[in-house]
Order: sequence, then structure tokens, then C-alpha cells
Amino acid sequence: MPEKKVALELKNITKAFGGKVIANDHVSMDIRYGEILSVLGENGSGKTTLMNMIAGIYYPDEGEIFVNGEPVTIADPKDAFACGIGMIHQHFKLVDLFTATENIILGLKEKGPYNLKKAAKRVREISEQYGFNIDPNKKVYQMSVSEKQTVEIIKVLYRGADILLLDEPTAVLTPQETRKLFDVLRRMRDAGKAIVIITHKLNEVLELSDRVAVLRKGVHIGTVETKDATVKSLTEMMVGEKVDLNIERPLPENPEERLIVAHLRVMDRNGYSVLDDVSFTAYSGEILGIAGIAGSGQRELLETIAGLQPITYGGIQYITPGTGKIELLRDLTPLQIRNLGVRLSFVPEDRLGMGLVGNMDITNNMMLRSYRKGPTVFLETKEPHDLAEKIVDDLQVATPSIETPVRRLSGGNVQKVLVGREIAAAPTVLMAAYPVRGLDINSSYLIYKLLNEQKKNGVAVIFVGEDLDVLMALSDRILVIGQGQVAGILDARTADKEEIGLLMTKGRTEDHGEEYKKHLASVRGGHHK
Repeated sequence: MPEKKVALELKNITKAFGGKVIANDHVSMDIRYGEILSVLGENGSGKTTLMNMIAGIYYPDEGEIFVNGEPVTIADPKDAFACGIGMIHQHFKLVDLFTATENIILGLKEKGPYNLKKAAKRVREISEQYGFNIDPNKKVYQMSVSEKQTVEIIKVLYRGADILLLDEPTAVLTPQETRKLFDVLRRMRDAGKAIVIITHKLNEVLELSDRVAVLRKGVHIGTVETKDATVKSLTEMMVGEKVDLNIERPLPENPEERLIVAHLRVMDRNGYSVLDDVSFTAYSGEILGIAGIAGSGQRELLETIAGLQPITYGGIQYITPGTGKIELLRDLTPLQIRNLGVRLSFVPEDRLGMGLVGNMDITNNMMLRSYRKGPTVFLETKEPHDLAEKIVDDLQVATPSIETPVRRLSGGNVQKVLVGREIAAAPTVLMAAYPVRGLDINSSYLIYKLLNEQKKNGVAVIFVGEDLDVLMALSDRILVIGQGQVAGILDARTADKEEIGLLMTKGRTEDHGEEYKKHLASVRGGHHK
């Protein structure tokens, strides 16, 4: 098979921030027409920085970029567009009140007034050519996430891009939407476009791409043909060592009701419902996974249980281990919840914003849970200094010392400190929101092991994750949230991706399935207004 024509070539591209942090270190690689190249690497490996230099958002400190064999200078996104390069970012840059067509032509220079009818016709032509499904006259605020992404892709195609860069394009899509996107990307590849996808999902890499470029700590480790790669081989390229990729899932032992959430409704500051009639039970000795498209209410649900969000309607019951005593948690502050003897540990999505104090060192952050008067959970048996050292050692936290301010640590190491501290609090309910985001594969599997250890100790673990494969492998049951409502509760051992993906887009009780209907019928009385 003849080798495809090189669309873009990088030679010795280097980028450092602050003169110290090297994001890319003499990276050399190429991108070809008529292929899909996956750029794979852990968080912090430099893949997004590299693509941002191709797109004109950053400028390299060293190295050269060639497009169609000619050296080019890409100082800003306009230069990138002039070279036929378009980037679709993970966070969309659209005007909500504008239509798809208006967003697509926004910023283009034309003689005279914009011809929206002509532009809409061109949008339809592009859609038909590649298999997009979009209404050119639909306003952005009326669109689903996948429709917004479609607008972003058509926007760069409209401007004549032949080299497309997509940053984590499936992060906010259901499995069904992901499959549709892959079909479109294959058509674009077959039409001769050069397509680059930044991702960390190995199964998608193997399904979609023709070649895989692997970055590790800013260095280009190598580019391999996808047909010759496996999950194990790519993982070892990313990490630099052999990795055990088995996620343990022991059967729950003697599960007991630990937390009952009934008919929960939570409003945001503008009076809009972010959680609507949410009911479920979390059991001791099990991991309850929570799945949903980003922004469906997962974070608000965990914050509400932890006492960080006010409840508009409904209630939460905590069943005390051993005695079976019922405590009503509604309208209590986190401190009041703790003083009841209820031990909720919460690993929030925003680590430094909610979980840790950046200017404090690791030892002092260990003490945050117990700085007020009253009994402490872990200081009775462990000094904070010893605990800090244990967490640094057990979770392999990269830090000069335990006296180092947390803000100086990388995002992944901040996360390890937070997860370690919360688990050390010996909770009976452990809620973890995206606990492995920003961690390398070894650290991620270490966290999965810690969650399973808590499960074996009889803790009720509630786990919010963004990788469905991990959720399905780690959880005992999966609660699917769609648009702030429970769309279903499934047995993780028998559920499949298609079923979960369909539920993600639903949000009414008649679609919830038999298990959820039975649960609603059996929810205890007296815990809501």
C-alpha cells in the first residue's frame, strides 16, 4: 500500500512554560492526508499543548512546522486557517443566541452584508457530504451537546480546513453519539482530510485510528500502526513500564441500606431545577457508579448529600451502622452532619476550590477535616504528620516534602493527597467525583484498588466517573442520570454500553426500568416534605 501524502510535519518542536516546565521536548512527527491519527498520552503528557501550537494558540520556543512540505509560521489561529488547519476544542466557543449558520460564518470577512441563505445552503451541502445531522437555522441554546460539536466541526470545514484537530471529542458524548461521530470522521478521512484526535480512551483509539502517536512527559515516544497495537502495548508506551490493567470487582458481602435518597429536588441560583425527583439507595459494601453526560447533575447530587447544596424538596436518610438508627440529613450543614456521627467523605471535582487549601502544606491539609472542636476521626490513631507521610508513600505522591504547599504540586498529585485524606477519615459513605481525572494509569488503578478496599470494609462507595468502561468494570450497580433525573438503575455486571447510552438521553420515570420503579414504590415515608 503506497504511503499517504504528508499534510503536516513537526520537527523538534519544543515548548516550555515559565522557563521551567517543559510541555513538549523536541517532538518530531507527521500527520497525513486520508488518515486518522490518534495522539495518546496521560494528562500532562503535552498532547494538547502540541496541538495548540499547530492551531496557532501557542508559539513554539524551538522547532519547525511544515505544511505540504513548505515551512510555515503559525503565530495565531488566522495563520492556522490560512494553512488549512482547524481545531475543535473540548469546550465549545459558540454564541448561544445565534443559529448554527450564524455561528459558522461569524468572523468571516465578506464583501457587503452576510448572505445567510447562501451560507445555510453551503452548511447543508457540507452536512450531506459527510453525514452530519444539523438544522442550519436552529439556535445553539436549543441544541444537544453533539449538535454543538457538529457546528464546531462544520465551522472549520466551511473555512476550508483540510487538517482537523479534535481535542477529546467523545468526552461529552453518549456511546450512540460517539458512534455517529466516528462514522462522520471516517467519511472525512475517506474524502482525503487529515484528522488528528487527542484522547486518552484506548478502546476508541483502537476502533477509529489508522496510526497512534504516543507522548510521555512531553516526549514523542513513537508512532505505531493501529493494527499492530493493543491496549496493553499502548499503555506500556504511555507509562514506560508494564501495567496490570485488571480491575477487581468482588461481590458485595452482607449489603445493608446506608443512604436513602428520596424524591430529591435541587434548584440553582436562577431557579432552574438541576436535580428533579431523584431517588436511590446506596448499600454498604457496594460501589454504586453514577453515569451521565457531563453537566447532568452528578456533581450537584454529591454536593447535596454532603450538605453543600440546599434541598428544595425530598430528603436524605442515613442508616447508622450496627444500630440501624435513622438520621435525617436534610438542611444540615456538613459540620452538623459530621457531629451526628455520620461520616461522609467527599472527593469533589474541584480539588483546590473545595477540597484542599493550596497555600497549606500536605500535613496541614490532613487536619482540615478536624480543625473545629469535637472528636476527630483519624487524629486519635494517627498524627497528621504520619498520615501525610503514609499517603505520600502509599499513593506515590511526587513532592519535595510533606511541608510543600499543595498549590505547587501537579494536578494529579493534588488529587492523590485529597483521595488519600478522605479515605483515611474511615468513612461509612465515600463519595468520589472523578477521582482519577488527571492521574496516570498506574495511579488510576491504585485508586480503583483503594475504592475496592473500602467496599470490602463495608463502606458504601458512590463513584462518579466519565469512562463508561471503567464504571462498568468497577461498579456493582450503575445509576444513570439524564438532565437531572434518574434515567435508570442497572446491574453493572449485565448492563451494556448501548443500554447506558440510551438512558443518558432520557429523563422520565416511565423510561426508568423495573428496578427503579420498584425502588420508588418501596422508598420509606417521612423523609420529604
